Amino acid sequence: MSAEARPLSVLDLAAMKAAGRRIVMLTCYDAAFARLLEQADVDVLLVGDSLNQVLAGHETTLSTTLDQMIYHAAAVRRGSRRALVFVDLPFLTYQVSVPEAIRNAGRVLQESGAHGIKLEGGSHMAETVGALVERGIPVIGHLGLTPQSVHALGGYRVQGREARSADRLLADAKALEAAGACALVLELVPAAVAGRISKSLTIPTIGIGAGPQCDGQVLVLHDMLGLNEKFTPKFLKHYAKLGESVRSAVRSFASEVRDGTYPGKEHSFE
Repeated sequence: MSAEARPLSVLDLAAMKAAGRRIVMLTCYDAAFARLLEQADVDVLLVGDSLNQVLAGHETTLSTTLDQMIYHAAAVRRGSRRALVFVDLPFLTYQVSVPEAIRNAGRVLQESGAHGIKLEGGSHMAETVGALVERGIPVIGHLGLTPQSVHALGGYRVQGREARSADRLLADAKALEAAGACALVLELVPAAVAGRISKSLTIPTIGIGAGPQCDGQVLVLHDMLGLNEKFTPKFLKHYAKLGESVRSAVRSFASEVRDGTYPGKEHSFE
């Protein structure tokens, strides 16, 4: 990516779908990784509420707070110049009422500099999505496996396998598009269902465990880099093995500290 590359806008997402260009999205939680991902030409940096699992070791996303999301989103935004930055609204910051959703989404954009928010839910969230969009807040929807509803769904399971639930997903996708969502994340959805939804919409779909027919793909950064080695779902591909690289580097550092070879003369000040 050249330093002069034009910053992306939300309007580019639909244009990329129309042109047949796949959208690349990765989760990101800090400025250092934001710079690296931009240099690798990632289109969208998603500050996911997964940060409470990835960074803090919680079992679900439910305990993530709005202040946490704003803090990490601001860090990501400081590290990025070209990519779009979208931020998950955490559990119970948008479901209680439309005014509360507007207030909290507005805080995210105002205090972090992010370009938009992402929220979970189908047709029942269309009114909220419409209200946010009317106030100039871009929204990405999220259907299929919605992690904030993990207990109601009975765990992290593929959604839309039966004809009725697949039809409901399509209806939800159309409702979110009509409400003004600029894109949809489809998580753990059968490939054929995700393909059907993608072909039915003018806005792009971004899949995670939803097959190759989506208009883009997203993964959790730490998972695809091999930093979360115990997490091995079917949809995940490890593009690196940084867990072993980290262990190897730290072992070398520890060994040199203990045997006195680090720091050497070249690392010391006269």
